[in-house]
Amino acid sequence: MDGKMLARLGAVVFVAVAVTATAIEMTRKEEAPETWPSGRAAEAPADPLRNALIRCQALGEEGPRDPDCRRAWAENRQRFLAPGARPAERLPDMPPAPRDGLAPQSQRTDAPASTPPAPNTPQLDEAR
Repeated sequence: MDGKMLARLGAVVFVAVAVTATAIEMTRKEEAPETWPSGRAAEAPADPLRNALIRCQALGEEGPRDPDCRRAWAENRQRFLAPGARPAERLPDMPPAPRDGLAPQSQRTDAPASTPPAPNTPQLDEAR
């Protein structure tokens, strides 16, 4: 079998595979995408503070002078910064780092041992 015949056979096989793959793809039915439950309610409960903050944002420069906006911002700060505002669950504590072969913390430094010398760059006057 010579080279030309082998090339023709390869081209015919390639075209046959391409036509078969196209036919299979064309006959496949569309599947409806799966919907994953988000765990959230479809309609979020109305939050009057959120609505007030959005209104104050829309006021622009007038917002800081509006007493309702000041009240809404104070309540928002209270919600965010209150001692009980943080979630009760905490992240798990990190296990202690292994100490084999490591220098004690008092001897360790984060700075490099030696700094490389700065490259000698020519000044503007020197380049002329």
